Formats: sequence, structure tokens, C-alpha cells
Amino acid sequence: MSAPDFDLNSLKKRRTLYIVLALNVAIAAGFFVSGAIADSNALIANGLDNSSDAVVYFLSILALTRSRSWKRNSARFSGMMLAVFAIGVVIDALRRFLAGSEPIGAIMMVMALVAGVINLISLYLLKKLKSPGVNLRAATTFSFNDFISNGGIIIAGVVVTATGANWPDLVVGVAVAGIALYGSIEILRDAHDDKHEERGDVHQ
Repeated sequence: MSAPDFDLNSLKKRRTLYIVLALNVAIAAGFFVSGAIADSNALIANGLDNSSDAVVYFLSILALTRSRSWKRNSARFSGMMLAVFAIGVVIDALRRFLAGSEPIGAIMMVMALVAGVINLISLYLLKKLKSPGVNLRAATTFSFNDFISNGGIIIAGVVVTATGANWPDLVVGVAVAGIALYGSIEILRDAHDDKHEERGDVHQ
């Protein structure tokens, strides 16, 4: 690849990540506001998730001009952030289970639908990037996880509206935490494999 092509590709990656970063900041704010209004663990969980995503995208922007080792460390930090986030969501769900909550299903469904569309746009933009490094693959994992989580929130919103119970909201909140934990493991594994690949280790 020639130097001009590399510069053009890096510029495209940076521009894409700035767009995705802005979208995730907006989604996170929407989730926090709607989560507070709707008394929803699932919405707040996704707000925390998108906040961590925004940090990851920012680190990915910084990593574009850094070494492969720096990119791996950025991905590792992202993976550990997801694990911490998952634990926090489970604790909040337990608190709501013991203290009680009254989630509003309609708000849950509307916010999840809007966020789902935005996540699809983010995924489309990230998938168009050529030769993504481990940090960019981590960013794609985040957006895919978010899209799945939004589908769960819509289903929970329907059940909450139909039954008036809070357990669907809590189940989806914990499920989001589970998805985040799985994504964390995948990102850390990818970073580990990338290190061996750089060393030229052969895996059987």
C-alpha cells in the first residue's frame, strides 16, 4: 500500500470514528434521560454501555496513529471497561429487584427503536473501513452488542406494557450485562491473539 493510500485510509477511519463517537454520546445521553424518566434498569444499562463505547471510540481515534502494541492496550482497556460495566449493571438490577421499580414500557420501546437505527448506521460505517486493527474490531463488537441489546429492550417494553411488571426490564438489564461480559472476553481474546500474530507464533 502506498503512503498516500495509507494516509487517505487513516483519514477515513478517523472521520468515521468521530461520527460514531458523536452518535454514541447522543445515544448515551438519550438513554440516561429516558431511563430516569421511565425508571428503567435496561435503559440506564444501555446508557452506561454507550458511554463506555464512546470512551472506546475516542481511544480508537488516538490509536490510529499509534503502534500496534498501543492499539492492543487500547483494546484491552476497552475489554476491562466492559467487564466493570457489566458488574455495575447487575448490582443496579439487584437493587431495583429488592427496592422495587415501575418501568414505563412505551418509553423503553421508543428509545430502543431510535437507538437501534443509530447503531445500524454505526455498524454500517465501521464495516466499510478497510484493514481494521484490533481496536477498530473492538469498536465494531460494541456497536453489534448495542444493536442486540436494543432488540431486547423493545421486547421487554412490550411485556412491561402488557403486564405492568418490572421483571422484564431487570432481565434485559442483566442480559445486557451478560452481552457486555461476552464482548469483553472476545475483545481480550482478540488482543491476545493479535500479540501472538505480531510475534509470528503459529497456532495449531
